[in-house]
Amino acid sequence: GDDAVGYRGVTACHAVGISYRQLDYWARTSLVVPSVRDASGSGTQRLYSFRDLVVLKVVKRLLDAGVSLQNIRKAIEALRSRGVEDLAGITLISDGTTVYECRSPEEVVDLLQGGQGVFGIAIGGAFKEIQGSLSHLPAEPAVVSGQEPAAAVDPVGDELAARRARRRAG
Repeated sequence: GDDAVGYRGVTACHAVGISYRQLDYWARTSLVVPSVRDASGSGTQRLYSFRDLVVLKVVKRLLDAGVSLQNIRKAIEALRSRGVEDLAGITLISDGTTVYECRSPEEVVDLLQGGQGVFGIAIGGAFKEIQGSLSHLPAEPAVVSGQEPAAAVDPVGDELAARRARRRAG
């Protein structure tokens, strides 16, 4: 599943195209908090889920498009409760001020016809980009204190892990 493996901060930065400083700031200000494992003191590593990386990519795209951090926070709050499959079906449209969530092509067209939309982010596209980036980046089992690593139960539980296993096997 989504939480069977986690990605360290450096890996998240490479996959998403942001600096470690940005990632750290976003985690400390609770914009995007790692859902697998947050830092709990000096020397501990944050672990981000695949879903977290998709949300990070969306934040980066919204910032690049000039949306304020305040409006990005509102958009991310709306996305936070969604599962990965739900996220893949959403397109975010923004006029640079407000961020609208669209679930169908008709909703996108309605917004554009109403003059609200200036740019859109198909989260499914970000999803695919992150999958491609992660195909050559390391992941590690997500260990919850006192439990076996989730990946130990199902070592190739997700598509990316299966690809990596096939690549290592030759």
